[in-house]
Amino acid sequence: MSTLSLAFPAAPLPPSAVVGLLADGAREMRATRFAGVVYGLLFVLMGQAIFSMYANIWQMTMGLTAGFFLMGPFVCCGIYDLSRQYDLSGQISIRQSLKSWSRNWKSIAFFAAILTFLMIVWARVSVVLFALFATHDYVDVTGMLMKITSVSNLPFLMVWTGVGFVFASLVFAISVVSMPMMLDRDADTIEAIAASAIALWQNPAAMLTWAVLIALLIGASLVLFLPALAITAPLVGHTTWKVYKALVPPSQASTEPG
Repeated sequence: MSTLSLAFPAAPLPPSAVVGLLADGAREMRATRFAGVVYGLLFVLMGQAIFSMYANIWQMTMGLTAGFFLMGPFVCCGIYDLSRQYDLSGQISIRQSLKSWSRNWKSIAFFAAILTFLMIVWARVSVVLFALFATHDYVDVTGMLMKITSVSNLPFLMVWTGVGFVFASLVFAISVVSMPMMLDRDADTIEAIAASAIALWQNPAAMLTWAVLIALLIGASLVLFLPALAITAPLVGHTTWKVYKALVPPSQASTEPG
């Protein structure tokens, strides 16, 4: 069991600083020679899987898309480690990042199980909401997006968005710094979740800004040009590492390479 302190800086992070951290993440992505694109391609494949299975189980599409967001922190694990390696030595190894989870595998596995459970619950809730409120058959993704946002489907859209916001807020609250923290030090799952909740509580405006940026980057890629996820997903991953380093006092951060 880890005994690390959960003390955080007294001054909250200003929202404008998040934009600067995003720029830092972009610079780190270039500095690591875009190695994170390897993981970005996994996001592209996940997105393609969502669209591919739409024709057979259209009711699951919205829930699976939400699950895409819910599982993002776990899939980004390798990207966080690339940033960690670069911070420690200025060098990176994709092979090492692939096994980064092994340094604290029990905590990371438990956290992944929590995210998976939330993803499954939200997917099932989404199916129920479609059954109760949706009034159309949707033959393709474009048709679905147009119809569910129409006036006739306003009750469904309001309920689905509200419930989805609750799930997304919960996941964001427990994952702001959880995965980077578990990779960077011997932190257990509960401690990492508590640290994320504290970070959100102490920096609500900055974390709201960060959440909106994530939704815009990943959401736009999903809707407008799926292959763009190969770039936007690692960008979010590298920036998440920067957010973690900005929120957790440097004196508590790990200094030993994994």
